[in-house]
Amino acid sequence: MNHFLDSLICRQTFDTQALMNSHPPKFYDPNKQIVYDICCPPGCTHRGQLAFSRWYAMPFPEYLSPLEHQTDLSERKGYFGYEPSQDSTEMEWYLNFAHYDLFVAYGGSLFAQDEMQVAEHPALSSLREALLDSNIKPLTVESQQPTPILIRGVERRCAIATDRNSGQGRPFGLYGNNFGRATSDAIAQATKPLNPPTITNIIAIEAPSYGEGSYSIAQIEYILKTAFTGFFAARIESQLESAQTPTLIIHTGFWGCGAYGGNRVLMALLQLLSARLSQVNCLVFHTSDATGSQDLATAQQILDRDLVPDDSPVKVSDLVEKIHAMEFQWGFSDGN
Repeated sequence: MNHFLDSLICRQTFDTQALMNSHPPKFYDPNKQIVYDICCPPGCTHRGQLAFSRWYAMPFPEYLSPLEHQTDLSERKGYFGYEPSQDSTEMEWYLNFAHYDLFVAYGGSLFAQDEMQVAEHPALSSLREALLDSNIKPLTVESQQPTPILIRGVERRCAIATDRNSGQGRPFGLYGNNFGRATSDAIAQATKPLNPPTITNIIAIEAPSYGEGSYSIAQIEYILKTAFTGFFAARIESQLESAQTPTLIIHTGFWGCGAYGGNRVLMALLQLLSARLSQVNCLVFHTSDATGSQDLATAQQILDRDLVPDDSPVKVSDLVEKIHAMEFQWGFSDGN
């Protein structure tokens, strides 16, 4: 484990109250300000500390040994709920489907997965402002190489309903560009403050975007490297301050498959493989709908039937070549 710490670029801890005081968020969209005013009213207390870390890409193991690398897969129909674990031996992490410039769009009107997460965890906005004022680069990709960012211990201070609800003024929901078009009353009705706040741990990684045709072997390797590094860094970070090795649980979904136009089966497959390579105990995959359930099932079937059909060790490079030979096709951006 210690040699993987060589991949650590930087790690810094921030007191949350001091962070919010010294670097208040900067909003350019009035609806984002409404959310913030509800979840962070004047005089409120921000507790705890944020541990920020950034990591260089890590090398894969040469082999996947199925008997040693087992990951339970749990499907959740719906989106991230951030329900706090009641088991002190577990450490849960949630993906941020990041831009290479961390949280760059938090203050504007867009409300995709990244911006939703920041709105519900407002200290992430202040963290970005603090990073911009420091010599720490807020980059999840640098020089065309992934540099995943982990944030441990951030308060979730509100829950924002994004479903379609005409009675509450959001007939088209609030996802994507619909957030900026919604009325102030609709935003206020959709925002429920959490008292007390819960605590979330976040893995911020950017997927490749806007490809065409078949995925190249270089693109497949890049995606696998990005997810593996983010997942393994979470494994390291989870153990840094724990007396015993915690059960590592990572929550994810169709990372890179919205605005970036990624192939949902391939992106699920590569995350399943990354979880096994990084020895994640449980991958919780949020599928959102019936189509998502089918795409996840297809990815799981490919992994178990075509790639790792038995208990024999298999070279990771061979797995990448097999996946490339399946000629997965890029999809299309959803426009958000």
